[in-house]
Amino acid sequence: MKLCMMLRPDPEATWALAKQAGVDYAVTNPSRLPGGEPLSYGSLSKLKASFAEHGLDLIVLEGDPFPMDRIKLGLPGRDEDIGRYCELLQAMGRLDIGVMCYNFMAQIGWFRTSTAVRTRGGALATSFDYEQVKNAPLTPAGVVEEERLWDNLAYFLERVLPAAEAAGVRMALHPDDPPVSPLRGVGRILTSPAAFRRALSLFPSRCHGVSFCQGTFATMEVDIYETIREFGRRGEIFFVHFRDVRGTAVRFEETFHDAGQTDMLRAMRCYVEVGFDGPIRPDHAPTMEGESNDRPGYAAIGRIFAIGYMKGLLASLE
Repeated sequence: MKLCMMLRPDPEATWALAKQAGVDYAVTNPSRLPGGEPLSYGSLSKLKASFAEHGLDLIVLEGDPFPMDRIKLGLPGRDEDIGRYCELLQAMGRLDIGVMCYNFMAQIGWFRTSTAVRTRGGALATSFDYEQVKNAPLTPAGVVEEERLWDNLAYFLERVLPAAEAAGVRMALHPDDPPVSPLRGVGRILTSPAAFRRALSLFPSRCHGVSFCQGTFATMEVDIYETIREFGRRGEIFFVHFRDVRGTAVRFEETFHDAGQTDMLRAMRCYVEVGFDGPIRPDHAPTMEGESNDRPGYAAIGRIFAIGYMKGLLASLE
């Protein structure tokens, strides 16, 4: 497995901390490049080189590279945006950035009702309670039915997957977080293993698979170990977000990696058993003492703690 960390695209202390913790691979969101440069082969090449200068190999791009609601909602201009997306995949292939972690959450990305729940030792964690938002106002998109999103996902994949195959880039689909539908009137479609089977069957491709966000799947109340085995045995897990929670999709709290409801050693053993050798990163972790909570889930110390924990799990399985 390639142990990674999610890092901002401009150099900061966390880059050095990651390297010091034994991380050799980087994941970043390309939507905000240093200096506000537009996304292109040239700017992406500079970003790849910048990570390399710090001893990190950029191997995954994660998140929307630009606003994608025209694609997700099927609005005029989506073909132009899909063209830009295909150009990005071509650039990724040329630069050996092999995985694009993408999602199909329209209007609202990953969402929490609190980002400051006190957890172990007073650390701050995120949480979600559907009761607090089930009657919240609609987004500007109004009511968006789930089947509309399925149609738009199929339209997107039909045009993007050939470009991904030509570039040798693997498209790794992330579940909706939280996996509840609707959210402020907008359907959420990737909320169960069955939904992923449907998505992967729309246009079967060696370059289409899963970003296995373990914490999100854990809230779906599925057998997490069998779900890893199911997608892993078929070689459909391209990227892993390793994290844990307590609760279910309608009400949960994120936890330290060693304090949730999942047997994390057993989960890691499942990835080893199915032969997963791709990128894996710690996902959301609590904000710890002395840190600002301006980036809930992505402060440094909790994720560095998670790296050490993950390295220990892997060492115990060798």
